[in-house]
Amino acid sequence: MRHSIARAILASLHTLLSYLLPARGKRRKCAAPAPAPASTPAPAAAESYVSPWARPWTSPSKEEAAELFRLQAERDAQAEAAWELRLQWERRRAATLATMGVDYPYTYEGAPFGADSFGADAFGAASA
Repeated sequence: MRHSIARAILASLHTLLSYLLPARGKRRKCAAPAPAPASTPAPAAAESYVSPWARPWTSPSKEEAAELFRLQAERDAQAEAAWELRLQWERRRAATLATMGVDYPYTYEGAPFGADSFGADAFGAASA
């Protein structure tokens, strides 16, 4: 019984491996591609093509990396400045509406109350 189970397992492994491993032998070899006609000239771009695998991977130089980090720091600084301008605009709007007697639901991080605790919205109508 053990031998028949072992033969069945080996036969299934052989079948699986024949599907997974590359083919061998004359019957399974692919036909060789037909040679290109001699009358057609090869394109010039193909002659100047250099495979990306022809040289090893190179990382950015110290100067290129410094430039990338500088650009990222500039973008971060611009985003921070834009956020500060947005906050300043919102505070000015709240102050302007306060001079007109309208409660603007201005909140900030760590505020002891939320926007829903205001009795009126920014347009002077009572909240429902």
